Amino acid sequence: MATNNLNITASAEEPLVEGTVRASANGSKNNTVKWKEWHLIAFRISFIFFVSICIPNNIEWYKHVINIDWSNLHYRDLYDIARFGSGLNFFGNTIFGNALQGYANWIITLLFSIVASLVWTFIDKKRNPVPSEYTILYYWLRAIVRYRAGIGIIGFGFTKLFPVQMPYPSYGLLNTDFGDFTAQKIYWLSIGIVPWYQVFAGVVEIAAGALLFFRKTTLIGAALLFGALGDIVYVNFAYDGGVHVYSSYFVLLSAFLMVHYIPALYNLLILEKPSRIVSYYPSFSKPWQQGARVSLKVATIGVFLVLLFYLQWINFLYDPYKQPSTKGITSLRGYYNVATFRLNGKEIPYSPLDTVRWQEATFENWTSLTFKVNKPTALDLSNGGGDPQRDINRTFELTGTAGGRRVFHYYADTVENILYLQDKYKAQPDRRNVVAGAGGDGPGNGAPPEKRIAIPENRKAGIYSDSWISDAAWKHIGDEVDFIDSRAASARRDREFAETSRKFDKRNRMMLKYHTSDGDHVILEGLNEDQDSIYIVLDKVDRKYILSQGKLVAGKY
Repeated sequence: MATNNLNITASAEEPLVEGTVRASANGSKNNTVKWKEWHLIAFRISFIFFVSICIPNNIEWYKHVINIDWSNLHYRDLYDIARFGSGLNFFGNTIFGNALQGYANWIITLLFSIVASLVWTFIDKKRNPVPSEYTILYYWLRAIVRYRAGIGIIGFGFTKLFPVQMPYPSYGLLNTDFGDFTAQKIYWLSIGIVPWYQVFAGVVEIAAGALLFFRKTTLIGAALLFGALGDIVYVNFAYDGGVHVYSSYFVLLSAFLMVHYIPALYNLLILEKPSRIVSYYPSFSKPWQQGARVSLKVATIGVFLVLLFYLQWINFLYDPYKQPSTKGITSLRGYYNVATFRLNGKEIPYSPLDTVRWQEATFENWTSLTFKVNKPTALDLSNGGGDPQRDINRTFELTGTAGGRRVFHYYADTVENILYLQDKYKAQPDRRNVVAGAGGDGPGNGAPPEKRIAIPENRKAGIYSDSWISDAAWKHIGDEVDFIDSRAASARRDREFAETSRKFDKRNRMMLKYHTSDGDHVILEGLNEDQDSIYIVLDKVDRKYILSQGKLVAGKY
C-alpha cells in the first residue's frame, strides 16, 4: 500500500500558532509527516462515524426544510434545522438496555463504521490511492464537524441568551413546597431565578459556535464548547435532566476537533517547547470556488447568527415557548386563599387532610389556573415546551411538580364571564363517557336543582361533549392563533393551529363562571372535572416573596 502524507510541519523555534499549507492534488511531500497505518484505520472509522452523526437521519427533517416559509418564519423553523437526530437508528434506543438509552444510535453507528472501514481498507489496498486524498478528506471532515457543532450549539444557546429555556417561576411554582419538585425541576428553577446567569451561559454557547465557523479560531471554539457542554452533561446526569444525550453530542464533536491540536498543545504545555501547527487548506483557485465558499459562510452566519437572533428575540418578547403566550384576565392575576368551597351545594370546611377541597389557587399572568388539593397527581417529566405551539401544551408550570398541584388552561369568554378549562396534564383517563346528572340537564351526582348552574342548551350533554364551547362563545373568545402580537405571527404557527383547530384532547375539563369587581374577591361557580357543581370563594393575598423578580422576564402580559 502506498504511504499517505499529511502536510503538517513542526518548528522548535516558534510559539503555538496555526499556519496554512495549500497542497496540490498530487500531494506535496516537502516537510511531511507520514500517516501510520493505525492512523489511517482510525481516520476511516472516524470519517464514517462523524459524517453519519452529522447528517439528519429522519425524513421529517428534510420535509421540514423543504416546507419552510422563509417569508414568514418562526424561530423553531431554524431551531429545528439546527437540532436533529443523527446516526444509524436501526434497532431503537433501548437495544442495549435503559442504561445506554439514547446512546444506542452512537454504538450502532460506531459498529457500522468499523465494518465499513475494513471494506474501505481492503479497497484502498487494491486501488493504491493518491497520498493527498486523506489530507483532503481530513479537511472536509473537520469542516463538516465544525459547522454541525457551530450551528447546533448556536440554536441551543439562543434559548438561554433570551432566557426562555428555564423561565422565572410562576405564581403556582413559587407556592409549591420545595420537596414536591423533582431534582430536574429544582435545577431548572435555580437557573430561572437568575436570568442573567442563563444569559451568560447563552453567550458562552453562541460564542463557541461562532468561533467554530472560522478555521483559525477552531481550537478556542472547541475548547469553549467542550467545557460548557461537558458541565451540562454532568448536570443532566446529576439532576436527571434528560438532555444528557444531546449535550454529550457536542462534547463528542468538540473533542474530535481538539484532537488535531493535542500533539502541539502537549509539546507546548507539558514539554514547554514552542510549537507550530500547519493545517491543510484547499486552494480554491477558481473564482466560482471562492464565491461559493464566501457565499456559504456569509449565508450560514446571516441565518444562524443574525436572523435566528431576531426571531428568538421576538419569541422572547411575545411567544416564549415554555410559557403560554396569551395574556390572562388581568383582574384575576395573583395568589388566592380559598375562603369557601362547596361541592354540590355542601360546604366543605378547610382541612389539610381533605382530598377534595381546594387549599389555595393562583391565576397566572397568562391563561392558567392552578390549585392545590391533598391528593396525589400523575407526574409530568417532560421539559415543558409545547409542540404544536398551543398554550395548553406549554407545561413548564406543571412539569416536575407533585404535591397535588393541578394546572388548567382556560379560554375566557369575557362577555359572559365564563372560563372553559382543560387540564394541562394530558395523559388523563377518557371522561367523554361521563354523563350529566339526573335528566341529563345539570351537574353530576344528583345536585339539587337550586344548586345547579344555568348553562346554554347545547351544553346539556355535559362538559365532555364536542360542543362544550358554543359558536357564540368562540366569537367572544376569538381565535387563539391571533392572541399574540402580530410581530410574532408565522406560517408555522398558522399551520399548527389550523391542524388542531378546535380539536380537544382527552383531558379533564371544567366550566366556571367568574364574578369579581376588583380581583381581591373572586367567586367561581360551575362544573368541575366530574361534572359536579362547585362554588368557590377566593380571597387574594398580597404575598411578598424573598426572590426579587428582575426585568429580564419573557413575555408581554
